[in-house]
Amino acid sequence: MQPPGGSEAMAVASDARRAVFLDRDGVLIRSIVRNGRPYSASAVAEAELLPGVGEACLALRRAGAVLIAVTNQPEIRRGTLDPEVLAAIHEWLRAEIGLDDVRVCPHDDRDLCDCRKPKPGLLTAAARDWGVDLRRSVMVGDRWRDIEAGKEAGCTTVFVDRQYDERCPQAPDVRVSDLPAAVPWILSHLNGGGASNDGN
Repeated sequence: MQPPGGSEAMAVASDARRAVFLDRDGVLIRSIVRNGRPYSASAVAEAELLPGVGEACLALRRAGAVLIAVTNQPEIRRGTLDPEVLAAIHEWLRAEIGLDDVRVCPHDDRDLCDCRKPKPGLLTAAARDWGVDLRRSVMVGDRWRDIEAGKEAGCTTVFVDRQYDERCPQAPDVRVSDLPAAVPWILSHLNGGGASNDGN
């Protein structure tokens, strides 16, 4: 689905939308964990939807949220992932859970781009195109880069703690075990409630 009316039309919308930005691996589909570190699927056959994700996304859509996946895929830059395979994974994912958009950073750290999380470029560009109020939106991720990007963009942040052997994010607004566990808190936030707490 494309932003109705285009980015210019949405930018002047009087009633800005609320979005839930969702990291892909570890939030929507299962990460491939090796030695305590998460890695992305490199084939459609490796992509496995995590339990309860379909129902969670349906609840968020019914609440009026725009659902946008935002994912770093440096394997494109490194030459270890075929862009056509990545596109096929995202086509499957959108069909499975009804995402409104998927935003990808194909770069590596050395590219110094504005879109690789923890920089907020994926979120801010999507917000412009979809007429989203970032202050009323939520970023859900399982790594410190996701949470930093969400904070930098001005979103409320939800950390899905997969207990990876890596740096933890600093002070997410809420910590949960998976996306379904976050849904009641996100719905409360989108409806004007929500307070910092631990969802585990």
